[in-house]
Amino acid sequence: MEHKQKTEAFQKLWGKYKYVLLVVMAGVALLLWPSGGQGAPEETQTEPSESQTDSLAETEVRMKDILSKIDGVGELELMLTLESTEQQEFAVDTELSYSGQTAAPDDYTRRSETVVVSGKNGDTPVVVKNVSPAYRGALVVCQGGGNAEVKLAVTQAVAALTGLSSDRITVVKWKS
Repeated sequence: MEHKQKTEAFQKLWGKYKYVLLVVMAGVALLLWPSGGQGAPEETQTEPSESQTDSLAETEVRMKDILSKIDGVGELELMLTLESTEQQEFAVDTELSYSGQTAAPDDYTRRSETVVVSGKNGDTPVVVKNVSPAYRGALVVCQGGGNAEVKLAVTQAVAALTGLSSDRITVVKWKS
């Protein structure tokens, strides 16, 4: 008889508070998910790469080579300007510690350090993502720059390669 009363009481409480309990259990599961209960999750830190000018020069050379193969372009010069440089995001290990009550800590300390891998050539930071440079504009000076069809083809090619809109690309005729 006592077992039956406990079961009925549990069913009554479950019926009344089941959604609250489900939300609490889902919250606990989400809190434990990213870190596995082992501390703070990894974050990323963005820093500029070292060879931005080399990268821009290489891009200009490659684009110049491919654009010169468009019918009617002839000889050309190309200049790209950058809005932002190429960047790399590194993996960062973050540790958060606090004193006082969990709900309202008195003070906390956050410590972050870049994750590195040791190898033959020393320590190397772990790169999570490479962010390509954002271009500001492009200038193309070519022999066929006076022809509307050539201008359109060059503008479309530069837009496809850089992500620039056509109003940021100028194609002009080479001085005779």
